[in-house]
Amino acid sequence: MRIREWQDVLEDVTDRDVDPEGWRAVAGDRAGGVGEDMYLAHPRAGVFFLKTYAKNPYQVRGVGTHVARKLDDEIGSFLPREDSGGRFAVQSPPEDEEHAESVAKRLQTVVETHADAPTRPQDFFDDVMEAVESPAFGPVEYDQYDRPDELEHLSEQFEEADELLNAELEDLIETDEVDRGFM
Repeated sequence: MRIREWQDVLEDVTDRDVDPEGWRAVAGDRAGGVGEDMYLAHPRAGVFFLKTYAKNPYQVRGVGTHVARKLDDEIGSFLPREDSGGRFAVQSPPEDEEHAESVAKRLQTVVETHADAPTRPQDFFDDVMEAVESPAFGPVEYDQYDRPDELEHLSEQFEEADELLNAELEDLIETDEVDRGFM
């Protein structure tokens, strides 16, 4: 298992050649200290695990790793279904001005189309993510004040990774001389 900076892991997620709508996520407070835990999963890309904390209002620090190459039924049972309430997306910036203009035009069309027709919030979200070419999006189970049960179950499944990432994150927190996260 290779532990890397959290942004490098997210870059790995965005570089995967998989259906962008197939991602699911679970996130919440870290079990033993400041910060948050997040699992991102896709049936063909596997499972990614991130631990982060806000060093200050402008900087998030953290670590992560690829914990499973495939998403099996047991692990999948801890991830939200398509019809869950929360949504997440991982976004990459447009490559250049021309690409940004193209994305903006597609986004405008999506917004106008949904304004004129009855639509479900999930459908609007999915269409917006497709318009802005999000490489990863889908349902999320998230609790900003606690840990969802699903997060506990995933931490048990990947206990060794959880311990290693906790140690790495604690080293970052100590190096940054931050004894609590920024709120």
